[in-house]
Amino acid sequence: MDDSTTGTEASHGTDTRWDSFRRSAGDEDVPVIDLAGKTFVVTGGNGGIGLAMAEGIVMSGGSVVVWGRNDEKNAAAVDTLQAIAPARTAATAHVCDVADEAQVIEVMARSVGDFGRIDGLFANAGRGGTGTPFLELPLEEWRAVMDTNLDGVFLTLREAAKVLVEQGDGGSLVAVSSTSSIHGAAGNEAYGTAKTALNGLVRALAVGLARHKIRVNSLIPGWTITDLASGAYESDVFRTATVKRTPVRRWAEPSEFREVGAFLADPSQTYHTGQEVCVDGGYTVF
Repeated sequence: MDDSTTGTEASHGTDTRWDSFRRSAGDEDVPVIDLAGKTFVVTGGNGGIGLAMAEGIVMSGGSVVVWGRNDEKNAAAVDTLQAIAPARTAATAHVCDVADEAQVIEVMARSVGDFGRIDGLFANAGRGGTGTPFLELPLEEWRAVMDTNLDGVFLTLREAAKVLVEQGDGGSLVAVSSTSSIHGAAGNEAYGTAKTALNGLVRALAVGLARHKIRVNSLIPGWTITDLASGAYESDVFRTATVKRTPVRRWAEPSEFREVGAFLADPSQTYHTGQEVCVDGGYTVF
């Protein structure tokens, strides 16, 4: 397929999804953030916030390699992303368990091969906590959460950083954290601990990789309507409590993270690194 930015990317008509991604320049619309020729891996990119950030990247002219454990969901995500930019190859996908080191190494090599390079990675894949009370929490449950939410982030960031350093052109690494890294998550200690540790990893990598022009930031999303959080959202008591504590008085839709994804991928943000980007409707300051 022709890799030029055409089709719905140039002529989006009345589709309001594009309003914040394009601006007029003479007789044509151009991207607010230009990611043409850039490719980003998004782990857990087959749904929720991960898919929304992938959509933002494609809407800005970039390409995405989706990693997920479910092949059918991966294929559906590729279809969604490809529909945004039908005139070019906008997305591919690979099955990968980020907690499996051998898989991460193999799939990273295949991902680089898809587009010839990568320009960054969003470490978004994660799992929820077990809900087991702390005094009864067995070590195997603790480690199961750490395997995906911390070790998986470490492995994917490490392998992506190797590629970016070798390419020599810099890039962007993003790890998706949680408000549980700021407020105590009683009853969800393993999850909160993993997300807190993730922020420390991001800060260390921001310092260590700056010499390679690699930016490293974390995203802290607030309560968002996703499959992972569906149980909490469907609880009237919990949903009401969190909405009351959120100044904007609602949960986020995943689509609200499209622009966030494009911003964090933006290669022009050369001075933005080591930060926790909190998009939570004011939850953590109220």
